[in-house]
Amino acid sequence: MRRMKKSQRRPPSRFILRHGKQKAAISLALLISSAMPLPLLATGISPPKSVFGFNIGDDYQLTNYTDTVKFFENITSESDRLKLVDIGPTSEGRRQYMVIASSPENLKNLEKYRQISEKLARAEGVSEEQAKMLAKEGKAIVWIDGGLHSTETVGTHQLIETIYQIASRNDEEMRYFLDNTIVLLVHANPDGHELVSNWYMREPVKEKRVLDPIPTLYHYWAGHDNNRDAYMNSLDETTNMSKVLYLQWFPQIMYNHHQTSPTGTVIAIPPWRNPVNYNINPGIVNDLEKTGAAIMGRYIAEGKGGAIARNGHFYSAWWNGGQRTTPYFHNMIGLLTEIWGNPTPTEIGFVPDKQVPSTDLPLPIRPQKWHFRQSIDYSLTANWAVLDFASKNKDELLLGIWRMGQESISKGSKDTWTFNPNRMDTFKAMMADRNRTASGADSAMTRYRAKPLTIEEYDQVEEPDQRDPRAYVIPSDQADFNTAKKFLNALIKSGVGVEVADATFSLNGKSYPAGSYIVRTAQSFRPHILDMFEPQNHPNDFEYPGGPPIAPYDSAGWTLAYQMGVKFDRVLDGFTAKTHRLPYGELQVAEPGKVIGSGACYVFSPKMNDSFLLANKLLAAGATVSRLTSTSSGLDAGSFVVPATKADSIADLAASTGVDVRGMDCPSPTIAVKAPRIALVDKYGGSMPSGWNRKILEEFGFEYTVLFPQQIDAGKLRSKFDVVLMPSDIKLPLPGAGDGKSESFSWGPPVDESRVPVKFRDRLGEMTEKSADSLKQFMEQGGTVIAEGSSTNLAYYLDIGLSDYLVKNVDGKKEALKNTEIYIPGSILKATVASNAPATWGLGEEVDLYYADGKMSRSPVFKINSNSPANALLKFNTNKPLRSGWAWGQQYLENGVIGAQAPVGKGQVYLFSTDITFRTQMHGGYKLLFNSLYDIETQ
Repeated sequence: MRRMKKSQRRPPSRFILRHGKQKAAISLALLISSAMPLPLLATGISPPKSVFGFNIGDDYQLTNYTDTVKFFENITSESDRLKLVDIGPTSEGRRQYMVIASSPENLKNLEKYRQISEKLARAEGVSEEQAKMLAKEGKAIVWIDGGLHSTETVGTHQLIETIYQIASRNDEEMRYFLDNTIVLLVHANPDGHELVSNWYMREPVKEKRVLDPIPTLYHYWAGHDNNRDAYMNSLDETTNMSKVLYLQWFPQIMYNHHQTSPTGTVIAIPPWRNPVNYNINPGIVNDLEKTGAAIMGRYIAEGKGGAIARNGHFYSAWWNGGQRTTPYFHNMIGLLTEIWGNPTPTEIGFVPDKQVPSTDLPLPIRPQKWHFRQSIDYSLTANWAVLDFASKNKDELLLGIWRMGQESISKGSKDTWTFNPNRMDTFKAMMADRNRTASGADSAMTRYRAKPLTIEEYDQVEEPDQRDPRAYVIPSDQADFNTAKKFLNALIKSGVGVEVADATFSLNGKSYPAGSYIVRTAQSFRPHILDMFEPQNHPNDFEYPGGPPIAPYDSAGWTLAYQMGVKFDRVLDGFTAKTHRLPYGELQVAEPGKVIGSGACYVFSPKMNDSFLLANKLLAAGATVSRLTSTSSGLDAGSFVVPATKADSIADLAASTGVDVRGMDCPSPTIAVKAPRIALVDKYGGSMPSGWNRKILEEFGFEYTVLFPQQIDAGKLRSKFDVVLMPSDIKLPLPGAGDGKSESFSWGPPVDESRVPVKFRDRLGEMTEKSADSLKQFMEQGGTVIAEGSSTNLAYYLDIGLSDYLVKNVDGKKEALKNTEIYIPGSILKATVASNAPATWGLGEEVDLYYADGKMSRSPVFKINSNSPANALLKFNTNKPLRSGWAWGQQYLENGVIGAQAPVGKGQVYLFSTDITFRTQMHGGYKLLFNSLYDIETQ
């Protein structure tokens, strides 16, 4: 038997009794539990210490990914319960691994069980009788990951310890788990693991080690936002994991480990608070309750206090896009835990409210010093609770995912209605008015006993034009079909089935050419399809009537088709067309661009995002590139023009980018463009919006240099750069505000500059009034600054006649509107686009943009004052601009400006109140950035 250190053992029974004051029956159970023998161990399994030199959970010790791979290779070679699988490359070129764990007999038949899981999850052509047989024959598939957020170090280390204990424990419980489940143990962020652990371990004296901020993002492109990519699949790691989840293994349970819990607790667990996304199958909501109860029950049985659920934390099941939330829309149980802990010992603080038991926190924990191993043990308790639940409910889980899939197929094949909060608000108002009139009062008891509306009135809800779509058609003749294919690839990576039209067909009087795509909703992942095409309708969620709003966990609205500017049609009735269905997972690529015709010049469209990639490749090849400055000869303003004599490689480049070019007489008038010298502003620790912008710039062929506040303050920018791009969380203080420091949102503790190595100290510092002066001088000398989101505070340093639009007059003074008057968390809003402005070339009359007025980035709205030199580029021309999400008080936005351009000396500034490239999802706004980078206005 393996002897455990004192810190690894369960708490003594006297502590359990004193701490919890449990009832006698529970106390007896805990006394018995604490006296039970430790699990038997299999022989021949090397402990983690043999690779790492320390035990998992030792204070002041972290593994890195290089050694973790060695551990994976060693233990999978020693154990017949484990199999090592390479699931793909990481952003920095490492290999991302998954360890599959099950009994030796199950591992011999992995493909059989994988196919059973896929058949039941897809639910296509599987009868109930067949489903029951498959469920009985199959194994529950459980995903457990770790390390997605690399500074949350418990996650990676519990994964290592879990793998070790699965391989080494030989007790009855572990054998039961392995007989009934197949466990996918996935490392979620290898690059960040290497970076964060090496940074922490750089201090040779272990007692001096602290988990202080690292100089860069812990994911190369996204940092913390790597858990915001689950439906977009923009990152390599997300694509790898989506492939396993939605194209290969289809786990019934997906468990995503995170940190940290609310102060005074140890771990936040399911179930979640409201609201619940109305597209999610109710079976998932019920399963979250059951799995949460199983986890809580095991903590109580083991005397581990401090687990908190529901309203004790702020996690919900509304948003789609996180690693544990996107599974909901695939009929999978997505679990999240957020645990306290750090390799450097910390404390469970004393929060009086957290010492009183409640339904959310039935077993509080007393304040105490807290060690890393305790967090590991708590994580393992949750893992075993999940595996116990899956093992005991194997057949029910497998049959359940089939039933939900069948329900999705059925709903997509007939008339159905999905009720959302706004739709119901109309009827709630009718009912409230009727009952108020009848009773003369409006109270909780009155509402409880309220007379309902009639069944006849319910018929108004199910109006024919309010039906859910049977399909969505994406026409192949839209202006930017390449971007539409990128949207489809996000769906395809998430396991959605797609059809392609083999011939022209007509629907509702509209003709669709061959090559158009059809996404039918009669498939098991229907909730995800609806969520990507349809607007989200977030309820009005306030602490109390008239009180402050309750912030969503992340976005309130995110409709991806809107963000990407994809043109599509909703089809409410069934139809047939000559199509073929793509094999699941078959990504679509742009058709090779063609050279059509001949002439003195080649011309290509400004309406395609990929046109900018072609232009940049031509510039890099030495070609002369110009842009048409006005509509001419049927060509759009902004069209790219290349003299035939300067475009030897245009055929090859057009083919590689998927952009058609046309030979013709050279149109006019044009203005030359050059490859801009771009400075992208970043900060110590890394800006997530800056990281996403790096990814976009590289994908579209724009070269750039990363710039930090110290280099901005040093001045002389114009000799080095043409454009400075300030992403949305590089915030300038308002003129004259406090000590002049910025207030950008930051994850984690402040930076202790004394601990920063010399080679990274040029990244330190914040944007100040001195930075604004340097940027103003840069523009006066002919440079261009592009500011997004909170960075647009720069406008108030430039004397360009802009002011805050969202204000009111109170006793002759202007005050900002309160969040009880206007509150718009991350949502999609519609803006009117200025015509004939170079920054808006290629856009239509309107554009959907992601607007956020939250903790990480504030989207200001401007007023252009009289005699201002500024020009409005984007404006709210309606009192109802909301397209998707939640916009309380949206009427205040009408006539407000969210995009502007203004001359500053010989240069100019572009101000975009929103993050126009939001998380690489806002393809519909990319042209605003790309056009601005070419600096046409200054020329």
